[in-house]
Amino acid sequence: MALQYGQQSTELLQAQAHVWNHMFNFVNSMSLKCATQLGIPDIIHRHRKPITLPELVDALPIKKARAHGVYRLMRILTHSGFFILENISGDEEKKGYWLTPSSRLLVRDEPFCVAPLVLSVLDPILTKPCHHLSEWFQNENLTPFDTAHGKMFWEYAGQDPRLNHFFNEAMASDTKLVTSVLIRECKQVFEGLNSILDVGGGTGTVCMAISEAFPNLKCIVLDLPHVVACLKGTKNLSYVAGDMFEHIPPADAIILKWVLHDWSDDEVVKILKKCKDAISGNDKGKVIIIDMIVDDGKVDDKAIETQLFFDMEMMVHVTGRERNEKEWAKLFHEAGFTYYKITPVLGLRSVIEVYINSISKSY
Repeated sequence: MALQYGQQSTELLQAQAHVWNHMFNFVNSMSLKCATQLGIPDIIHRHRKPITLPELVDALPIKKARAHGVYRLMRILTHSGFFILENISGDEEKKGYWLTPSSRLLVRDEPFCVAPLVLSVLDPILTKPCHHLSEWFQNENLTPFDTAHGKMFWEYAGQDPRLNHFFNEAMASDTKLVTSVLIRECKQVFEGLNSILDVGGGTGTVCMAISEAFPNLKCIVLDLPHVVACLKGTKNLSYVAGDMFEHIPPADAIILKWVLHDWSDDEVVKILKKCKDAISGNDKGKVIIIDMIVDDGKVDDKAIETQLFFDMEMMVHVTGRERNEKEWAKLFHEAGFTYYKITPVLGLRSVIEVYINSISKSY
């Protein structure tokens, strides 16, 4: 039904504002990227107290003729919750910018810094395919990334050292926080295991943390040759070059962190069948999946929106998707698994333990 001007001008203006809000979300993202590139969170962190606008301008590596833009940049990011304005001690009339929990994660010295993830997701290589989304709906390419760059994401990463580097750095930055929570909150996941294999484990951030927390556990990282080239293992950590679609070495447990959402349903079933072969005959055998479960009823509307944003990212860049529990269960069943257990302890993501023969949650 067409909107009628006479009926509801307020409703029309609200609808317009809603369109604008979504349209300019991209601008907000680019503002965050700009602040991260300029090192604003680091400058505030080093200042050790709220920093005034003039102090921030003086500390920034910018042309002073652009100083007027700093206020506008900080205004939108303060409104978005990345910074706050606080009174400066000793001068109640003077305010300065201070860090929030979100912007603390962008400080380079922070152990769980996610700045590399922000910069990689908002890099032109990954934003360009978004401009080809409507074109992709009308052509035969597998992904908008393929439409934009003439090759699939994984092929591009294998041939472009820069993309390979910042992608691996981004995944490692995310993994540090996730793994710390996993080890602290879910130690039982690793109890009784003698070996664990991280499939698509990149530079080994997950296995490094696990090997330190469980020194008697043999940890192996499997990834493509260009990813693990020149990486050196330790006493209980080793690297194997290979293709998970071809062969997965045997282990008590297989871990797949943020891997399966990159692939189509058919491809996920193939990967899970390889995992099943790798753990078959082992009474401890299981697959440990760290991924999102959309619409699980345990997250708020904003969190669901973020999960759906990730789903669009998967559609734009790779052949994968984010899935709900019923969709996950169907894939487990098709791959020959009988039981699964979900532990929602990782914010937007969950730990899913999948078994061949174990008493857990059945279908």
